[in-house]
Amino acid sequence: MKKIIKEINEIPEIASVDVLVCGGGPAGIGASIQAARQGVSVMIIEALGCLGGIATSGMMSHWGGRSSSKVMQEIWNLTYDMAKDVGWDNDSFCGKDAIYHEVQKIALEEMMQKENIRVLYYTHVCKAVVENGAIIGVIIENKSGRGFIRAKRVVDATGDGDVAASAGVPFFKGRESDGKMQPCTIMFNVGGVDTENAVFPPSFETMVETPKGELQALAKELLPFPAGHVLLYRQPMPGTVCCNMTNAIEIDGTDGESLTKGVFTCHSQIIPIVKFLKEYVPGYENCWLMNGASLIGIRETRHFEGLASLEKDDILEARYHEDWVVRRAHFNFDVHNLTGASLDKTGAQKHFKQTNDYTIPYGCLLPKNVEGLLLSGRNISGSHMAHSNFRIMSVCIALGEAAGVAAALSVKQNKKLRDLDVKEIQNIVGE
Repeated sequence: MKKIIKEINEIPEIASVDVLVCGGGPAGIGASIQAARQGVSVMIIEALGCLGGIATSGMMSHWGGRSSSKVMQEIWNLTYDMAKDVGWDNDSFCGKDAIYHEVQKIALEEMMQKENIRVLYYTHVCKAVVENGAIIGVIIENKSGRGFIRAKRVVDATGDGDVAASAGVPFFKGRESDGKMQPCTIMFNVGGVDTENAVFPPSFETMVETPKGELQALAKELLPFPAGHVLLYRQPMPGTVCCNMTNAIEIDGTDGESLTKGVFTCHSQIIPIVKFLKEYVPGYENCWLMNGASLIGIRETRHFEGLASLEKDDILEARYHEDWVVRRAHFNFDVHNLTGASLDKTGAQKHFKQTNDYTIPYGCLLPKNVEGLLLSGRNISGSHMAHSNFRIMSVCIALGEAAGVAAALSVKQNKKLRDLDVKEIQNIVGE
């Protein structure tokens, strides 16, 4: 690769805060709100023009899974209360975990303002700045140019772990055996659905028989590869349904060209999918394409090395860790097929048998070799299989809350993150 060497201008320090949260998705939201509630100064930076990440820009259908997150319940309640005035359909049979995307964006900003959190949109992390083994801030770039944000503690809630990777934290990508990563998806909504007669298969393992055949089999046969499954979810607006049906395999979410390829692949599948819905799926005969997500859904990239690691058996055995910072976590092994459509042979959705909750230990949030930095969300330390469970948004926001509390307590007590009394974190985030 050719390199251009030029004089680098001095980078101005544009802000100095106690806690800097990088990434405005569920993990970043939980981290920033809980850090601010501990009485420290907080700033959150986000690459897009709204908060929520995959929940809003990614147009996710619902939060899914469960955890002990307090902030998540606040978001649900506030979004629901605000949305009732502008279109939430009380007869839609949606729970409060369904996402009214445009309203949730506004609700999240209101929550940030209430906690006096400084928000900076359209801002990308360029580089972590590490001195003597501790992170002291990050270099960012936006319309104003490059700048340095100094921070006493940094929470990496970027999903892909861009801060941690730049800081030199060891990681691996994807599945341990071959590095393959779960496929990516662009969500979209359709309107005009006859919801009284429509079907809503929620999992790959949900079979729906119709006069024209079983829907999952028809999708695999008729939709353009690697699309080939039917996942449909009611939305709060009358007659609308969220479609989780586009699919792009062998995409690396940390690579710009690969990301672009993923977007093109998913976009190319949307019209064939809508045609399929109209032709083969009951209740969708008159449906029409409403809108599509502006953020592609990346399920898996980097897995970082922490002081502890969450493994498959921690979830299957519902293990209780004394040093927990997330409780009541539960979801399935949501492993999308790494080589095609539908569920991977290692996954289990509808047929996931473990019904008990598990905990996540504090060490999963602490990178091995960099002080002052916390992992948060799907980038915590864990295996490929465990990640397919804890990557769900309800668990990610709880991880964010734990990271935010830990960051704030560390600043207030002038202690290293690893020297905190985990029981103090538990007293704030637990129940």
